[in-house]
Amino acid sequence: MIDTQTAPSLAALAPKVRRMFELSAAKIRSIEASWSPEKGSPVFTVGGQYTSRGWTEWTQGFQFGGAILQFDASGEAEFLEMGRTRTVEIMAPHVSHIGVHDHGFNNVSTYGNLLRLMKEGRIAEDVWERRFYEMALKVSGAVQAARWSRTSDGGGYIYSFNGPHSLFVDTIRTLRAPAVSHLLGHVLMGENDKKISLIERVAQHARATAKYAVWYGEGRDFYDVRGRTAHESVFNTNDGNYRCPNSQQGYSPFSTWTRGLAWAMCGFSEQLELFDTLPGDHAETIAIMEKAARATCDFYIDHTPPDGIPYWDTGAPGLAQLGDWRTYNADPFNDHEPVDSSAAAIGAQGLLRLGHRLKDDRYFNAGLRVCDSLFAEPYLSTDPAHQGLILHSVYHRPNGWDAIPAGCKVPTGESCMWGDYHAREVGLYLLRMIEGKPYLKFW
Repeated sequence: MIDTQTAPSLAALAPKVRRMFELSAAKIRSIEASWSPEKGSPVFTVGGQYTSRGWTEWTQGFQFGGAILQFDASGEAEFLEMGRTRTVEIMAPHVSHIGVHDHGFNNVSTYGNLLRLMKEGRIAEDVWERRFYEMALKVSGAVQAARWSRTSDGGGYIYSFNGPHSLFVDTIRTLRAPAVSHLLGHVLMGENDKKISLIERVAQHARATAKYAVWYGEGRDFYDVRGRTAHESVFNTNDGNYRCPNSQQGYSPFSTWTRGLAWAMCGFSEQLELFDTLPGDHAETIAIMEKAARATCDFYIDHTPPDGIPYWDTGAPGLAQLGDWRTYNADPFNDHEPVDSSAAAIGAQGLLRLGHRLKDDRYFNAGLRVCDSLFAEPYLSTDPAHQGLILHSVYHRPNGWDAIPAGCKVPTGESCMWGDYHAREVGLYLLRMIEGKPYLKFW
């Protein structure tokens, strides 16, 4: 269980946050100097060097978005120029990519961060540049929302790259894309010029994720433990009926893959912040999302070691060899199961945002505890030869994609694009609070 009683204060955490961004600068420069776009998107490191992995192109926005966040935190213009130039040159295919559910990852992290900085007055106002970012975000959100499957209860969901039968828990975090598109005044046009509300699709997808991908201890099945999540929910596309949970990257459908859990924690919490500001009656959707956010954040706190760094799946079989692993700090060098620092980087933001919204110190302090561990060794990468920022992440354990160093039995010592990006994002979130700057929102 995470130790929330001895979490550092924001002020005490400030030196670690600033050191993280100091180290981050060199990592970004190293990747920019060595990476060729022809290789595809960098995904995770092998021997400390970023490599690609053909599956789906969902990480390039983190590469260039990370440079934009670095500018936001440091004010160093080289990172703004890097992120802006690469976004304009390379990101356009991601805007119209009809084959993925990851638009929020790729496009809100790039075009969205640039538009946000312009709206905040951090970069110079330029009417045509603003319109360029807005058009990209409008189209991206609509393309994502067009991946729509209906459920038998009258709702629906944005289906994953696996196909129309598949709802991924990850997608709750990529709802940023249709949400931003809606806020920019856009609608999705369907057959016979039917106007489809993007914010209604955001709400319906959030409700479906909360209903089918999250458990509440209410007797749903024999393994109903409050707050656990399924990576994938499978539906019969003929009639929209839910069929079963599944897991693509976790250990099993009835265990909790912690990065999927973290996506839910973060996604629900930031959508709550958005829906709190929307006109109209969204009370039912807000109540459903808050129930899911509380449950998933509570599960993370209860099923994570005291330092806030989770193992990659709470049901992974090797955990039995680690004794009562919830009672002592995570060991990224153990011989049985890897930790996943990327889940910590994502989940920390969910804990902080939910705690801030509810004015609940338990959640907020848990988020601070996670960051306190994440922004220090052995998780913070201090080796200038290593291109990763946050060490000991896991990509796809069942497929065996993660590098296992010589002499080790499980993946350890490597980084991933989403872990590094979300470490920067949660670091920026904290830095703005520390320095009394505007609260960090995606819109």
